[in-house]
Amino acid sequence: MTELLAGPIADRHTALGASFAEFGGWNMPVSYAGTVAEHNAVRSTVGIFDVSHLGKALVAGPGAAGFVNTTLTNDLGKIEPGKAQYTLCCNERGGVIDDLIAYLAGDDEVFLVPNAANTAAVVEALRAVAPEGIEITDQHRDYAVFAVQGPQSADVLAALDLPTDMEYMAYRDARIVLGGAELEIRVCRSGYTGEHGYEVLPRWDDAGAVFDALLAEVTARGGQPAGLGARDTLRTEMGYALHGHELTVDITPVQARSSWAVGWDKPSFFGREALVAERAAGPARRLYGLKATGRGVPRADCTVHVEAGGEQIGVCTSGTFSPTLKQGIALAFIDTASGVKKGDEVVVDVRGRALTCEVVLPPFVESHV
Repeated sequence: MTELLAGPIADRHTALGASFAEFGGWNMPVSYAGTVAEHNAVRSTVGIFDVSHLGKALVAGPGAAGFVNTTLTNDLGKIEPGKAQYTLCCNERGGVIDDLIAYLAGDDEVFLVPNAANTAAVVEALRAVAPEGIEITDQHRDYAVFAVQGPQSADVLAALDLPTDMEYMAYRDARIVLGGAELEIRVCRSGYTGEHGYEVLPRWDDAGAVFDALLAEVTARGGQPAGLGARDTLRTEMGYALHGHELTVDITPVQARSSWAVGWDKPSFFGREALVAERAAGPARRLYGLKATGRGVPRADCTVHVEAGGEQIGVCTSGTFSPTLKQGIALAFIDTASGVKKGDEVVVDVRGRALTCEVVLPPFVESHV
């Protein structure tokens, strides 16, 4: 059995009483006080997540930004240095190798944050086509990542003299003095919860001191540490895709309603020909939200039908109980040939039990990013 990787502050999670589970090859905290309590803390006050398992890679060299723009789907030309951008790395069929964040430092430097399990695949895909002079470096263990999310997230950072007055998806490099040492930290106005928040990237070796300082400010405001359980319920309420569920090498951004992250006017990016053709023809399936109208919780892999016992028209890719709405919700791919649309009712087979759901377009709750 392959040994799970440990993040830089595993000892802190253990001391906080976290329960753990495997995620992307890493041993990650799932919950501390309970998923619902952590979820509600993020929606009402503030929470802090350790997501240091996320990958990090640096693309550097003359024309690095231009090179990246010929590979990833979104258009880096639409943002300025100091901004970050959600984008996709696709295969030649248009399937998604990974979804990631690209930090544009300048013409000669782009910092990438892929998903944990897909970092090597993204680095390999870029290296395979990189021209001479462009270097792609895997920096997975060079930086930690902490997500401070919630209405009071700006107060937490401001208390530590970290920058907060940024537009959404803008970032700034800063310094913070802790224990007499001056530490370098990158702060981005981003997150995966739908709340106002920040992602804080200190050096890996500085992670413990930075986490302790952030957690002290979070708890002082009635917030708490949050695990991947709450991260999943929060992102599902927002309808945010999770790679391996709503995005895979067999699911395209056109099917997943992620076409907004594709620079359709660009002449080149991985999978462009296949995606342009699919967009023109129309996808065979599309991602929808499902909101349970009865008691029950749809889960991933539950099948979707027009009526109980009827023909299957789709499948759930994520499903959970929404702590905010206090009802079951799901994300599901539904065949376009079925004619099902927003506002219709469908039936989800939950372990042999028919659960009626309303078809909606996410988010399920209001965004406050």
